[in-house]
Amino acid sequence: MQKKKFLITAALPYANGPIHFGHMAGAYLASDVYNRHRKLQGHKTLFISGSDEHGVAIMLNAKKVGQDYQEYVNQWHKEHGELFKDFGVDFDFFGQTSADYHREEVIKWFKNLHEKGYIEPKDSQQLYCNDCNNHLPDRFVEGTCYKCDYEHARGDECPNCGEFIDPVKLTKTECKICGSNNISEVTVTQYYICLSKYHTEYRKWLGTKSDTWRKTVYPYVDSLTKENLHDRAITRDIDWGIDVPLPNTEGKKLYVWFDAPIGYVSNTKRFLEDTGSKEDYLKDWWNSDDVELTHFIGKDNIIFHTVIFPTMSMASGICKPADQVPANQFLNLEGKQFSKSTGHYVDAAKAVSKFGQNALRYYLLSILPEQTDSSFSWEQLQAKVNNELANNIGNFLNRCLKFTQKNWNEGMPAEYYKGFTGSEAATKLSADIKELNELIDGYSVKKGIEKVMFIGQSANNFFSDNAPWAQIKEDKDLAGQTLAYSSIYAMCLGVIMKPFLPELSASILNHYKDILSEEQQMRIYSGDISVIDDVFKNGHHLTEEVVALVPKIDKELIEEELAELEAKK
Repeated sequence: MQKKKFLITAALPYANGPIHFGHMAGAYLASDVYNRHRKLQGHKTLFISGSDEHGVAIMLNAKKVGQDYQEYVNQWHKEHGELFKDFGVDFDFFGQTSADYHREEVIKWFKNLHEKGYIEPKDSQQLYCNDCNNHLPDRFVEGTCYKCDYEHARGDECPNCGEFIDPVKLTKTECKICGSNNISEVTVTQYYICLSKYHTEYRKWLGTKSDTWRKTVYPYVDSLTKENLHDRAITRDIDWGIDVPLPNTEGKKLYVWFDAPIGYVSNTKRFLEDTGSKEDYLKDWWNSDDVELTHFIGKDNIIFHTVIFPTMSMASGICKPADQVPANQFLNLEGKQFSKSTGHYVDAAKAVSKFGQNALRYYLLSILPEQTDSSFSWEQLQAKVNNELANNIGNFLNRCLKFTQKNWNEGMPAEYYKGFTGSEAATKLSADIKELNELIDGYSVKKGIEKVMFIGQSANNFFSDNAPWAQIKEDKDLAGQTLAYSSIYAMCLGVIMKPFLPELSASILNHYKDILSEEQQMRIYSGDISVIDDVFKNGHHLTEEVVALVPKIDKELIEEELAELEAKK
């Protein structure tokens, strides 16, 4: 396989509250699997994300808790980074959009687009609170939606019908800073990114994605942009954000719609600088035809990553646009949307400490909303982990390795492993692993974990069908061969699990650390089973104590979670 370079981004989490399972299933687990997968194939990758730290919602909530803005976003940045580590999401770099290095990159983009005529000032109508003397952009104001009559529509979006809101059309408006209804409409000048000027070029580029982007992404974007592209205001009259780098713009800040996606680029630059790399972040990565660029996002971020940021990138000439944007749909909780405000949510940090990384990654990957919305269920978590991961994979590993260690305490001779690579089982295993690679190459992570479990079931069936506990009574050598072949299966499972369940994979491969190299793992992951002959050329001695690797989830733990969820209502 020809080696390539992959630039992989995961949506910048908003530094304004906890990350829940919906976020994990939306962008982070799938991107982590894909990054690990490409690395295991031998490709060079960069896996980039970071905190999105500007915007009105952050300002409002920081004021509510009595923290200054920087202190507030730093706290959430730290918590998010720790949670990603707990879930095994292994970014190369996780940066901050409040950092000076990011501001420098954003200003470069702004000046480029402004000089080329893609950023222009325009007068627009905005709401103004006459009691606290504040402009009320976006979430500084709430009112009744003019589309669906929802009484708590925000100034940027209605959470009930999903409509992008023109705040001056809201009725029964309320200032979210002081609670006043004494609100009037004023004329303000803001700077707009003129996406409409790039419509022809954008549509030509988008047309190249018709056969490669997901059916949940391309038709939506195609329909949305067919007639025109809408210009968007990218400045606000607020006191938190990046200053507009133009004369006579005091008090105006660049808004998150513009600065946040540039965070992928600035974070890449910072990572290369921090690691002493001689690579140029643009020439060697962001603007290189030799790099495949993929944005992993949830469906609520489709417009930003398939319309706004690609247009900014192409119009500026700074970056290439995305090759792939495999947006996932929404993950719900027990059939309803996650909602912090109503108490219908799960503390992901608490959950991972209670149930462990393996259990949560496995279940969430098995229900990834790749094509349609899906739902997290506590009882289904228990059923899938206990019946599939524990009974299938865990039970096989435990029985196979313990039986081997008990009866061949001094190690298994090399002759027991011979013959496997030429067997029908090896041919099938190789084909299954190659199919697994094709699935993840095509961003089908959910089907990928299903394929891993299918291979695990095949290993379990081989072990059970040959019944070495019975064979050993009649023919110890035959039992030894069964266990040797089962051990090969176990090792291969450890390898192919690396992208999906890195913690469990490491526990399995720990039993083969003295005989299995990284290069051999990569060959196995490619489906090259012939390397197994070399791995076991001197036999194998299980020196580490064999312990149960996949504990089952007790019913009482699930009942606790359901009771806690009910109590929050």
